[in-house]
Amino acid sequence: MTSTQRGDNNTDLDVGDLTRTIENFNRYYIRLPVVQKLSFTTLSVLDTLAFSGPKRLTELVRTEQISQPGLTQLVTRLERDGLVERRPDPTDGRAVLVRITDNGRKIGRARYEDRGRHLTPLIARLTPAERQAIGAALPALARLAELGAEAGG
Repeated sequence: MTSTQRGDNNTDLDVGDLTRTIENFNRYYIRLPVVQKLSFTTLSVLDTLAFSGPKRLTELVRTEQISQPGLTQLVTRLERDGLVERRPDPTDGRAVLVRITDNGRKIGRARYEDRGRHLTPLIARLTPAERQAIGAALPALARLAELGAEAGG
């Protein structure tokens, strides 16, 4: 195993195993049935705005990794559907900020609640030790996500 696979600090964390596990879980998680069907990109934009606050289109292009024209079309549709709104940027009158609306937040909350309903019976089938292990890993996974966001990834 190389240090890249094991991590930079010569730990016993196998990055390959972590990657495979996250990918396998994500494959399941993003395909959970939901009450309201929206594209992954739509949900990602709504999540980004809900958690990070209003963003310029150029910032969303970077975080969502889609083209400027594609994002502009998506934001136009979301605005028409009442899920986001554009407002002038108070720090730069030439720019606009996209912000999530209350209706957009409701979709996000409903999605999390719906997914929680699907996960709860599966979690109940885990052993107490498995549930404890997942619980113990949550702060580290949250920190890993923060570091990724800080790094622009």
